[in-house]
Amino acid sequence: MLGVYRILINLIFVLSPLIILVRLIKKKEDLSRFKEKFCFFSKKRGNGNLIWFHGASVGEIKSIIPILEKLEKNSKVNKILITSNTLSSSNIVQKFKFKKVIHQFFPIDTNYLSKKFLNYWRPSLVFFIDSEIWPNMFVNLDNRKIPINLLNGRITKKSFLKWKYFSNFSKKLFSKFNLCLSASIDSKYLLKSLGVKKAKFIGNLKFSESEEDQYEINKNLKKFLSSRKVWCASSTHYPEEIFCSKVHTELKKKYQNLLTIIIPRHINRVDSIKSEISKEKLNIHLHQPQNKIKKNTDIYIVNSYGNTKLFYNNCQNVFLGGSIIAHGGQNPLEAARIGCNILHGPNISNFREIYNFLKKNKISSMINNQNQMVKVLTSLFKKNKNQKKIQKKIKLTGKNILKKTYNEINFLIKNEH
Repeated sequence: MLGVYRILINLIFVLSPLIILVRLIKKKEDLSRFKEKFCFFSKKRGNGNLIWFHGASVGEIKSIIPILEKLEKNSKVNKILITSNTLSSSNIVQKFKFKKVIHQFFPIDTNYLSKKFLNYWRPSLVFFIDSEIWPNMFVNLDNRKIPINLLNGRITKKSFLKWKYFSNFSKKLFSKFNLCLSASIDSKYLLKSLGVKKAKFIGNLKFSESEEDQYEINKNLKKFLSSRKVWCASSTHYPEEIFCSKVHTELKKKYQNLLTIIIPRHINRVDSIKSEISKEKLNIHLHQPQNKIKKNTDIYIVNSYGNTKLFYNNCQNVFLGGSIIAHGGQNPLEAARIGCNILHGPNISNFREIYNFLKKNKISSMINNQNQMVKVLTSLFKKNKNQKKIQKKIKLTGKNILKKTYNEINFLIKNEH
């Protein structure tokens, strides 16, 4: 099966220049850095031991920021390499002023490139985040006897059944893990069934938060938001922005001073979002705090990364996207941590345990259609209060999970040699 995989990944490698070109046109790649995916590195490794973390995109990288903040203070760690696949995730890393951290894009998983990557970076310890499984990289790490660990490991039943179909292949891959810290109890047992020898459930790392809890807001923007009836649609995917604009149109019949904030999951879609919403005859403003916001603004579109906390802190009600469409949902904890009421669609399989936690604490509402969202938001507008009680509970839960996870990582660091 590994041979079949290598044929397929080599075919992707042959087609990759065309794929990269399309992604560059769509602004999904960095023109100056896409070559990192072909192992043309833009940063020097330097001396000392290096720990490597890999996560696919924004959610995975954000989940380890609190871990990175602790590792920055660890004298046994000289360098930390972070790799990811997306432009948006690289922007997240750059917002933090880490001294030990280097970010590079993950290489295409051919046998040749994975070897070249390891020859250059020479990690002493590796952590893959969430559900990242790369066969060639795993084989070459294992051949070099570099410990492979899974952090906040998550696997859905659908993915489990796919891996189970290739049981011999999956067992060879999953048995290579030194340790798996699972994001849920279900994932722990599924991972063990696939061949993981040592799996533990501490809790979902996404409950933890960064020490740099900054969300300063421009005074003019704050004044504008305080004068409006505000709700936010965050981490939206196509066509959820259109869905939300129609909800806005209905709500505006009752609330003339209504403002809907839209924070798309991928900001390269901003132009197309603006074009689609314009058809609803709504007034749109792009997030540029220095520009005066017109009083008749209906939709405020955030066109930059790293500003979600800023808006959550000035908004009581948040809809989390990726849940109306069949995507599996997005992480609602950042908004809940600030005390916002959470709305979501029915498709939340990626964060089911977290949404169960929020539902149990009566701060989330599931909606299936536009009429339901209008009804729930109308009810929340009348209550006009944040869910302050949950903030302390999430914070304590996050601190406990972070402490236990870091202790596991620190134990591995101490026993590297």
